[in-house]
Amino acid sequence: MKNIQDLITLSNGVNIHCMGYGTWRTPAGDETTTAVKNAIECGFRHIDTAQLYGNEESVGEGIRASQIKRQEIFLTTKLKNSDQGYDATLKAFEGSLKRLKAEYLDLYLIHWPVPVLFKDNWREVSRATWKAMERLYDEKLIRAIGLSNFLPHHIKNIANFANVAPVVDQLEIHPCFTQRETVKYCQEHNIQVQAWSPLGHGTILQNEVLGTIAASHGKTPAQIALRWELQQNIIPISKSMKPSRMKENADVFDFTLSPEEMDRIFALGEDGRTGPNPDHIDF
Repeated sequence: MKNIQDLITLSNGVNIHCMGYGTWRTPAGDETTTAVKNAIECGFRHIDTAQLYGNEESVGEGIRASQIKRQEIFLTTKLKNSDQGYDATLKAFEGSLKRLKAEYLDLYLIHWPVPVLFKDNWREVSRATWKAMERLYDEKLIRAIGLSNFLPHHIKNIANFANVAPVVDQLEIHPCFTQRETVKYCQEHNIQVQAWSPLGHGTILQNEVLGTIAASHGKTPAQIALRWELQQNIIPISKSMKPSRMKENADVFDFTLSPEEMDRIFALGEDGRTGPNPDHIDF
């Protein structure tokens, strides 16, 4: 891979860009519209949002403001927890399309596996949700369907009943929360892993190990973390409101981490989770 517009082929044959721009915690309005437009100007073509973020309309406006052709953008959004279930999913999807002012989605994800509203029957609700997504996929309103924050036991609950296999799982992954077992499971089952919070919400930026490795390459700790993810064939979904930081995040293709450096980063472990446990969310 040579730049952020390089493509990875998903198991259903759809191409996805190797890095994405995320919009979590970017408020609806001009700020988000400008940030998305700036990200596209910096070279990003893979844009990630969610119904839960409340900014789909602004993200869509940012894409249009960029004047880049829609077919050159890979657009992802995610289903809100309270809208899981067959009929609710179909309705929620229609709402997302309207807010984004899009005719189709490139990728649609179930945002979380065990919403508090469906905690007692999440398995049945999750499968019904997937059936609705399969229908939308068959109708060619979505080019690929997948999951977010699903661990192996959540994935099996869907995969064992699915007609269309999940092609993506988006997980919290960064140097202090590697999720190696789930990544291995996904890769063994042809599920492309994406990393949200690839910089641990900034918690990894002062890490001594990353700082030492960064200095040896003339890079920043953030760039080391993103490169570490890319070398695992994981798609990082980075986020910044600043064009200078967007450009920095994209500048990770002119060096390679050695196997020893990769192992030093893996050794940082599994204690740095910044988001909720998918089995114990309260929303």
